[in-house]
Amino acid sequence: MPHPALRRIALWSGPRNLSTALMRSFSSRADCVVSDEPFYAAYLSGNDLAHPGREEVIASQPPDWRVVARQITEEPAPLDRPVWYQKHMAHHMTPEMIGPWLDRLEHAFLIRHPARVIASYCKVYPRMTLAETGLPWQARLFERIRSLRGAPPPVIDAAQLRARPEASLRALCAALGLTWDAAMLRWPAGPHPQDGVWAKHWYEGTWNTTGFVAEPEAETEPARPDVPFYDEALAIYESLRAHGVAA
Repeated sequence: MPHPALRRIALWSGPRNLSTALMRSFSSRADCVVSDEPFYAAYLSGNDLAHPGREEVIASQPPDWRVVARQITEEPAPLDRPVWYQKHMAHHMTPEMIGPWLDRLEHAFLIRHPARVIASYCKVYPRMTLAETGLPWQARLFERIRSLRGAPPPVIDAAQLRARPEASLRALCAALGLTWDAAMLRWPAGPHPQDGVWAKHWYEGTWNTTGFVAEPEAETEPARPDVPFYDEALAIYESLRAHGVAA
Protein backbone atom coordinates (compact mmCIF):
# COMPACT_ATOMS: atom_id res chain seq x y z
CA MET A 1 0.00 0.00 0.00
CA PRO A 2 1.31 3.49 -0.81
CA HIS A 3 2.01 5.86 2.05
CA PRO A 4 -1.30 7.62 2.85
CA ALA A 5 0.27 11.10 2.95
CA LEU A 6 2.79 10.81 0.13
CA ARG A 7 4.35 14.12 -0.92
CA ARG A 8 5.83 14.24 -4.42
CA ILE A 9 8.52 16.92 -4.62
CA ALA A 10 9.93 17.73 -8.07
CA LEU A 11 13.28 19.51 -7.98
CA TRP A 12 14.03 21.15 -11.33
CA SER A 13 17.68 21.72 -12.16
CA GLY A 14 19.83 22.46 -15.16
CA PRO A 15 22.86 20.27 -15.86
CA ARG A 16 26.04 20.52 -13.76
CA ASN A 17 24.08 22.36 -11.06
CA LEU A 18 24.94 20.33 -7.94
CA SER A 19 21.70 18.43 -8.50
CA THR A 20 23.19 15.00 -7.78
CA ALA A 21 24.63 16.21 -4.48
CA LEU A 22 21.23 17.65 -3.55
CA MET A 23 19.64 14.31 -4.44
CA ARG A 24 22.19 12.64 -2.13
CA SER A 25 21.19 15.08 0.59
CA PHE A 26 17.51 14.22 0.36
CA SER A 27 18.22 10.49 0.11
CA SER A 28 19.90 10.77 3.52
CA ARG A 29 16.57 11.70 5.13
CA ALA A 30 14.86 8.80 6.90
CA ASP A 31 11.47 9.92 5.55
CA CYS A 32 12.48 10.23 1.89
CA VAL A 33 12.98 8.13 -1.23
CA VAL A 34 14.52 9.67 -4.35
CA SER A 35 14.32 9.14 -8.11
CA ASP A 36 17.02 10.13 -10.57
CA GLU A 37 16.10 11.95 -13.81
CA PRO A 38 13.05 9.89 -14.85
CA PHE A 39 12.65 11.76 -18.16
CA TYR A 40 16.20 11.17 -19.44
CA ALA A 41 15.27 8.29 -21.79
CA ALA A 42 12.29 10.23 -23.14
CA TYR A 43 14.58 13.19 -23.78
CA LEU A 44 17.16 11.18 -25.70
CA SER A 45 14.47 9.30 -27.63
CA GLY A 46 13.27 12.62 -29.02
CA ASN A 47 16.59 13.73 -30.49
CA ASP A 48 19.86 12.43 -31.94
CA LEU A 49 22.23 13.79 -29.27
CA ALA A 50 25.23 11.50 -28.83
CA HIS A 51 25.24 11.59 -25.04
CA PRO A 52 27.56 9.11 -23.29
CA GLY A 53 25.76 5.79 -22.83
CA ARG A 54 22.82 6.93 -24.97
CA GLU A 55 21.41 3.48 -25.84
CA GLU A 56 21.83 2.19 -22.29
CA VAL A 57 19.92 5.20 -20.95
CA ILE A 58 17.07 4.74 -23.43
CA ALA A 59 16.80 1.05 -22.51
CA SER A 60 16.67 1.81 -18.79
CA GLN A 61 13.47 3.92 -18.68
CA PRO A 62 10.16 4.41 -20.50
CA PRO A 63 10.87 6.47 -23.65
CA ASP A 64 7.36 8.02 -23.65
CA TRP A 65 7.19 11.11 -21.43
CA ARG A 66 3.45 10.58 -20.87
CA VAL A 67 4.13 7.20 -19.27
CA VAL A 68 6.75 8.79 -17.01
CA ALA A 69 4.44 11.66 -16.06
CA ARG A 70 1.75 9.19 -15.03
CA GLN A 71 4.24 7.12 -13.01
CA ILE A 72 5.60 10.03 -10.99
CA THR A 73 2.23 11.65 -10.30
CA GLU A 74 -0.12 8.67 -9.84
CA GLU A 75 1.83 5.55 -8.91
CA PRO A 76 3.22 4.70 -5.45
CA ALA A 77 6.73 5.81 -4.58
CA PRO A 78 9.55 3.25 -5.05
CA LEU A 79 9.63 2.77 -1.25
CA ASP A 80 6.97 3.36 1.37
CA ARG A 81 8.20 6.74 2.59
CA PRO A 82 6.14 9.91 3.11
CA VAL A 83 8.36 12.04 0.83
CA TRP A 84 9.22 11.19 -2.78
CA TYR A 85 11.96 13.51 -4.00
CA GLN A 86 12.29 13.54 -7.79
CA LYS A 87 15.44 14.96 -9.35
CA HIS A 88 14.47 16.38 -12.74
CA MET A 89 16.65 17.94 -15.43
CA ALA A 90 14.83 20.94 -16.86
CA HIS A 91 16.57 20.55 -20.23
CA HIS A 92 14.93 17.13 -20.63
CA MET A 93 11.58 18.83 -21.01
CA THR A 94 9.79 20.41 -24.01
CA PRO A 95 6.97 23.00 -24.16
CA GLU A 96 4.41 20.31 -25.07
CA MET A 97 5.01 18.72 -21.68
CA ILE A 98 3.53 21.67 -19.80
CA GLY A 99 0.16 20.42 -18.60
CA PRO A 100 -2.13 19.49 -15.70
CA TRP A 101 0.05 16.56 -14.58
CA LEU A 102 2.57 19.08 -13.25
CA ASP A 103 -0.04 20.44 -10.86
CA ARG A 104 -0.02 17.14 -8.92
CA LEU A 105 3.57 17.80 -7.82
CA GLU A 106 5.21 20.20 -5.42
CA HIS A 107 8.05 22.10 -7.10
CA ALA A 108 11.39 23.64 -6.26
CA PHE A 109 14.21 24.95 -8.43
CA LEU A 110 17.99 24.65 -8.30
CA ILE A 111 19.90 27.21 -10.36
CA ARG A 112 23.56 27.98 -11.01
CA HIS A 113 25.37 30.82 -12.76
CA PRO A 114 25.19 29.89 -16.46
CA ALA A 115 28.86 30.63 -17.08
CA ARG A 116 29.77 27.90 -14.61
CA VAL A 117 27.13 25.53 -16.00
CA ILE A 118 28.38 25.93 -19.56
CA ALA A 119 32.03 25.50 -18.61
CA SER A 120 31.30 22.32 -16.63
CA TYR A 121 28.86 20.78 -19.15
CA CYS A 122 31.19 21.27 -22.10
CA LYS A 123 33.90 19.22 -20.39
CA VAL A 124 31.69 16.15 -20.82
CA TYR A 125 29.67 17.11 -23.90
CA PRO A 126 31.22 19.97 -25.89
CA ARG A 127 28.09 21.13 -27.72
CA MET A 128 25.44 23.13 -25.88
CA THR A 129 22.36 25.23 -26.62
CA LEU A 130 20.25 27.59 -24.53
CA ALA A 131 17.62 24.86 -24.11
CA GLU A 132 20.26 22.53 -22.67
CA THR A 133 20.96 24.95 -19.81
CA GLY A 134 17.44 24.16 -18.61
CA LEU A 135 16.78 27.83 -17.93
CA PRO A 136 13.96 28.38 -20.48
CA TRP A 137 11.95 25.47 -19.04
CA GLN A 138 12.64 26.58 -15.47
CA ALA A 139 11.38 30.08 -16.27
CA ARG A 140 8.25 28.77 -18.01
CA LEU A 141 7.39 26.35 -15.21
CA PHE A 142 8.18 28.92 -12.50
CA GLU A 143 5.70 31.37 -14.00
CA ARG A 144 3.03 28.68 -14.34
CA ILE A 145 3.34 27.71 -10.68
CA ARG A 146 3.39 31.31 -9.46
CA SER A 147 0.30 32.11 -11.53
CA LEU A 148 -1.71 29.03 -10.49
CA ARG A 149 -0.74 28.96 -6.82
CA GLY A 150 -0.43 32.66 -6.12
CA ALA A 151 3.11 32.43 -4.75
CA PRO A 152 6.56 31.72 -6.20
CA PRO A 153 7.98 28.23 -5.67
CA PRO A 154 11.26 27.85 -3.75
CA VAL A 155 14.48 28.64 -5.64
CA ILE A 156 17.95 27.75 -4.36
CA ASP A 157 21.27 28.79 -5.90
CA ALA A 158 24.06 26.20 -6.16
CA ALA A 159 26.70 28.72 -5.06
CA GLN A 160 24.70 29.49 -1.91
CA LEU A 161 24.20 25.76 -1.26
CA ARG A 162 27.92 25.05 -1.51
CA ALA A 163 28.95 28.03 0.60
CA ARG A 164 26.33 27.61 3.36
CA PRO A 165 24.89 24.11 3.06
CA GLU A 166 23.13 23.83 6.40
CA ALA A 167 21.53 27.28 6.25
CA SER A 168 20.51 26.73 2.62
CA LEU A 169 19.01 23.31 3.27
CA ARG A 170 17.19 24.57 6.35
CA ALA A 171 15.71 27.39 4.26
CA LEU A 172 14.69 24.99 1.50
CA CYS A 173 13.10 22.58 3.97
CA ALA A 174 11.20 25.43 5.60
CA ALA A 175 9.95 26.63 2.21
CA LEU A 176 8.76 23.09 1.40
CA GLY A 177 7.22 22.57 4.83
CA LEU A 178 9.63 19.76 5.75
CA THR A 179 11.22 19.28 9.14
CA TRP A 180 14.97 19.81 9.27
CA ASP A 181 17.09 16.64 9.30
CA ALA A 182 20.82 17.06 9.97
CA ALA A 183 21.45 13.80 8.08
CA MET A 184 21.06 15.85 4.87
CA LEU A 185 24.59 17.20 5.33
CA ARG A 186 26.40 13.85 4.85
CA TRP A 187 26.18 10.76 2.66
CA PRO A 188 28.33 7.71 1.80
CA ALA A 189 30.88 8.15 -0.99
CA GLY A 190 30.62 6.19 -4.22
CA PRO A 191 27.66 5.01 -6.33
CA HIS A 192 24.22 4.84 -4.74
CA PRO A 193 21.42 2.41 -5.68
CA GLN A 194 19.16 5.18 -6.97
CA ASP A 195 21.74 6.50 -9.47
CA GLY A 196 20.75 6.20 -13.12
CA VAL A 197 22.75 4.03 -15.52
CA TRP A 198 24.36 7.23 -16.82
CA ALA A 199 26.04 7.89 -13.46
CA LYS A 200 29.40 6.47 -14.55
CA HIS A 201 29.60 9.17 -17.23
CA TRP A 202 28.44 12.17 -15.19
CA TYR A 203 28.69 11.54 -11.43
CA GLU A 204 32.38 10.97 -10.78
CA GLY A 205 32.68 14.23 -8.89
CA THR A 206 29.75 13.44 -6.59
CA TRP A 207 30.96 9.86 -6.06
CA ASN A 208 34.12 11.34 -4.53
CA THR A 209 32.20 13.38 -1.95
CA THR A 210 30.54 12.70 1.39
CA GLY A 211 29.01 16.16 1.74
CA PHE A 212 28.79 19.55 0.09
CA VAL A 213 32.18 20.91 -0.99
CA ALA A 214 32.92 24.63 -1.20
CA GLU A 215 33.55 25.94 -4.70
CA PRO A 216 37.19 27.16 -4.91
CA GLU A 217 36.35 30.04 -7.24
CA ALA A 218 33.01 31.01 -5.71
CA GLU A 219 34.13 34.57 -4.95
CA THR A 220 35.49 35.28 -8.43
CA GLU A 221 33.47 36.35 -11.45
CA PRO A 222 33.25 33.41 -13.88
CA ALA A 223 34.74 33.88 -17.33
CA ARG A 224 32.24 34.75 -20.05
CA PRO A 225 31.71 31.64 -22.22
CA ASP A 226 31.97 31.91 -25.98
CA VAL A 227 28.38 30.97 -26.80
CA PRO A 228 25.79 33.13 -28.60
CA PHE A 229 23.02 32.56 -26.04
CA TYR A 230 24.92 33.62 -22.93
CA ASP A 231 23.23 37.00 -22.36
CA GLU A 232 19.78 35.42 -22.60
CA ALA A 233 20.78 32.62 -20.21
CA LEU A 234 22.18 35.13 -17.73
CA ALA A 235 18.99 37.22 -17.81
CA ILE A 236 16.81 34.19 -17.04
CA TYR A 237 19.16 33.11 -14.26
CA GLU A 238 19.07 36.54 -12.65
CA SER A 239 15.27 36.67 -12.80
CA LEU A 240 15.01 33.32 -10.99
CA ARG A 241 17.74 34.17 -8.50
CA ALA A 242 15.68 37.17 -7.36
CA HIS A 243 13.27 34.64 -5.78
CA GLY A 244 15.92 32.58 -3.99
CA VAL A 245 15.17 31.31 -0.49
CA ALA A 246 17.12 33.10 2.23
CA ALA A 247 20.06 31.27 3.79
